[in-house]
Amino acid sequence: MNVREATPADAAQMCALLNEIIEIGGTTAAEEVLSLAAFHAHYFEGEGIVSLFVAEQDGAILGFQKLNHLDGVSQDIGDIATFARASNKVKGVGRALFERTKAAAIEAGFSQINARIRADNVPGMGYYAAIGFAPFDVVKDVPLKDGTPVDRMIKRYALTN
Repeated sequence: MNVREATPADAAQMCALLNEIIEIGGTTAAEEVLSLAAFHAHYFEGEGIVSLFVAEQDGAILGFQKLNHLDGVSQDIGDIATFARASNKVKGVGRALFERTKAAAIEAGFSQINARIRADNVPGMGYYAAIGFAPFDVVKDVPLKDGTPVDRMIKRYALTN
């Protein structure tokens, strides 16, 4: 497995990976599939992007991780989003991505990384706990598209420089 910076040439595979996760449901805040143009605009052109890494094997994208500046809080806190292939999973993708993202966060001067996870996203909660994120806060009853309230768990990872 190779972890590297994402390029626009990766966007189609990354978008397909994310859309599969969205279609399955229950593990991402996004509830509607993205067009390639919308994906590119958000993940490659959005404001505040610090890093965007992909994990690949034999030319296939296994997962990706994005780090942003976190709006509305101290500029030394980053915000992370992680997506790993739902089908034909490969063990260790999230950990490999996080090693690169953590280095990018330190280089960007962050002291902490924030993760917002749906409370019903059991795999996501487990992943962030396993790599050292600790509970920080809860945003209660965020409505899904159908009105169902689901809490958003906020976890934080303290960086040591």
